[in-house]
Amino acid sequence: MVVRTRTMRLACKQVSGGFTLLEVMVAMAILAISLTAVFQSHSQSISMTGRSRFETTAALLAQSLMAQIEATSPRGIIPEEGNFGDDFPDYTWSLGVSETEIENLRKIELTVTNSRMTLNNDYRLVLYRFITG
Repeated sequence: MVVRTRTMRLACKQVSGGFTLLEVMVAMAILAISLTAVFQSHSQSISMTGRSRFETTAALLAQSLMAQIEATSPRGIIPEEGNFGDDFPDYTWSLGVSETEIENLRKIELTVTNSRMTLNNDYRLVLYRFITG
């Protein structure tokens, strides 16, 4: 029969009471991998939000300007450039007018650009107008 002393029982309790260094390192590795995935997902979400905001704003600005162009006489449409004022200071527009292969049909191309964005910062809207007599 083995007699255990009080110090032996105390030593056994102290050894089994905590985590080993290997367990802590594995837990930290799992945490680092999961946090990296979360941060990448968050970064991508922010990027997609900015792109979506640009697409929505540029489309609305282009449609508004194109509606004004459609209301004018087709012969009065000339290539020009401008901005959207203080409401949208980062956005500019340019209007191009070109002839097509079909007689009396003109291609009107409106480009809205965001000066803050570096990539994919253009939104184009094309309208074809028939000019009579």
